[in-house]
Amino acid sequence: MSASTRQRLRDLGFRPGVYETGLLNAITDVAGLAVGHATVIEGDRIRTGATAILPHQGNLFQDKVPAALAVLNGFGKFVGSTQIAELGELETPVVLTNTLATGRAIEAVNRFTLAQPGNEKVVSLNAVVGETNDSRLNDIRTGRPTVDEIGMALAAAATGPVEEGAIGAGTGTVAFGLKGGIGTSSRRVKAAGEIFTVGVLVQSNYGGRLLVCGQPYDAPSGHDRDGSIVIVVATDAPVSARNLKRLAERAFGGLSRTGAALSNGSGDYALAFSTAEPVRRTRERRAAISSYPDLPNDLISPLFEATIEATEEAILNSLVTAQSMRGFNAATGKASSVEGISLDRLTALKTS
Repeated sequence: MSASTRQRLRDLGFRPGVYETGLLNAITDVAGLAVGHATVIEGDRIRTGATAILPHQGNLFQDKVPAALAVLNGFGKFVGSTQIAELGELETPVVLTNTLATGRAIEAVNRFTLAQPGNEKVVSLNAVVGETNDSRLNDIRTGRPTVDEIGMALAAAATGPVEEGAIGAGTGTVAFGLKGGIGTSSRRVKAAGEIFTVGVLVQSNYGGRLLVCGQPYDAPSGHDRDGSIVIVVATDAPVSARNLKRLAERAFGGLSRTGAALSNGSGDYALAFSTAEPVRRTRERRAAISSYPDLPNDLISPLFEATIEATEEAILNSLVTAQSMRGFNAATGKASSVEGISLDRLTALKTS
């Protein structure tokens, strides 16, 4: 059974939050945004991959988008973070992968970006890569995914439904002692008289005491406390880099709702960006004094709430859609197995 055939959280009757979801209940409800996966499963030891997020399908280096990164606990690696903090812009796709593949992911992003028409004279760019450590199910020291395999995730990026669970960068991840993975969700909110979409995608690989819509779920294999999560927040609202930083910080409200331990060994990162065309940093706008629309402080609170709700649901979707997996624990050198969350127990939890 593939990851995409598992039921999602709402299929089991759970309804996190109060805001309406987008049509797909996915980050790709933000128009023009594309997601691609490369999943690498070989033999008994390789369980890894990469996931690519493209804010729009044009030349992102030439038409940059405002962006900001928030860090709750920095026990991890987030490549490209200093330039995002300095300039408030995103100029390459975002790639998620495993900890030891970050260097290869940089090279894959470089190849992808430099090959785009219009970038023939580019000699510097800021590749953006997030990671979590999948070594509990994957022989992370073997050099997989390769640069070419990560490039496949970039090449596969598409709009429409997003596959979730043990796929792409979530292939070998573990959350709450259960099989984690990739999850996504979205919300539609009204602000300044317009309807905007907030979409979230997560790579869940962390621990704590799992809460499903506020109800405790006792993971049978115990409560892992360390681990990491990368949260990517996208919106089509015209939001400045300053307020995108605030939006990214609100994602940690959704993380906390799931019972995260936020331990010393956790890496908790949230990247937020706006895809709105009027706020893109085009070549022409970067060459002159330009005016940009900006959703003001007094009207942004609905987007904050939407981000919290969508993050919580994206995390729970990553668990619900991921199935049990056997693999290899690179730290112990032994075979390992991680159970997927029990849909029967979730159904019983919903009806209790």
